[in-house]
Amino acid sequence: MSRPLKVSPDVMFRELQGEAVLLDLKSQKYFGLDAVGTRIWQLLETETPRTAMLDALLEEFEVSRDQLRADLSAFLERLEAAGLIQLEARGPGQDREGDTESP
Repeated sequence: MSRPLKVSPDVMFRELQGEAVLLDLKSQKYFGLDAVGTRIWQLLETETPRTAMLDALLEEFEVSRDQLRADLSAFLERLEAAGLIQLEARGPGQDREGDTESP
């Protein structure tokens, strides 16, 4: 079973009319999120695993699974690079989404 993604405790989140602003208290940098990014952040705050996040977003937005998987991975990697989240460590037998691979 995968570990959830973790939001940095040093990040403040404020939603404004379907979009959001993140403030990294350590760096004092602001980050703007569109509606999709805002929804992803809401899922991150509830420690939703990546596969459940993908499923939830597929129900809410009109996008192909492959496109969403690629976009979600890229977005999460950008959040991690900015120090806003910590991605789960992949152990042996886990794919990029954190699910255990079937033999």
